[in-house]
Amino acid sequence: MAPMRSLLLFLAAAVSAFAASPVALFNGKDLSGWKLITAKGADIATVCTVKPDGVLAVAGNPVGYLATTGAYANYRLRLEYRWPANAAKESNGGALVHIASGPIDRKTWPLCFQVQTKIGRIGDLLPMAGATCAELVTAPGKTPQVERLKPSSEKPLGEWNVFEIVCRGDTIECSINGVVQNRVTRCEPRSGQIGFQLETAPYELRRIELAPLE
Repeated sequence: MAPMRSLLLFLAAAVSAFAASPVALFNGKDLSGWKLITAKGADIATVCTVKPDGVLAVAGNPVGYLATTGAYANYRLRLEYRWPANAAKESNGGALVHIASGPIDRKTWPLCFQVQTKIGRIGDLLPMAGATCAELVTAPGKTPQVERLKPSSEKPLGEWNVFEIVCRGDTIECSINGVVQNRVTRCEPRSGQIGFQLETAPYELRRIELAPLE
């Protein structure tokens, strides 16, 4: 029985290790596993270009968002993004997590949480189209959001930023270049698709990986 027990323990450890290994959401070659959601009805191939070096170049138009075809919960999302060196001052975008349904808001944005990548405001967190969290404070005349915790940790335009979002249970935490910039709790929804906004400004992505959490 001892050899059999050892074999079972080995297999269990192998399965556990496999489950915790990062999964590439973007394979660096094509747009498999992704779709484009926009009221304009554009084709994803006209909005996204996969470069030979594995970089995903995203056009800002038409306004809408990219989304994974699969849904996820309890994970660490790690990716790299950058704005062009000549990006406009107000260039706007965001990473979307827990996309549960949509588009709803103005027939454009889904029920989800957005972590801002807007130049100068990366790390702000916006519950969208009815999403909720415990920390949300709405200032009169402003878009409901939870502002980042620390001064900007974003690199200069044209340089790659390392962006991590950890979704565990009802908590979302985000880090930019190793600096924790936001953390919210009692989030609803707690699972869904992952995506990226298109808000008229072009940007680039690479190494989009998801690691499941126990």
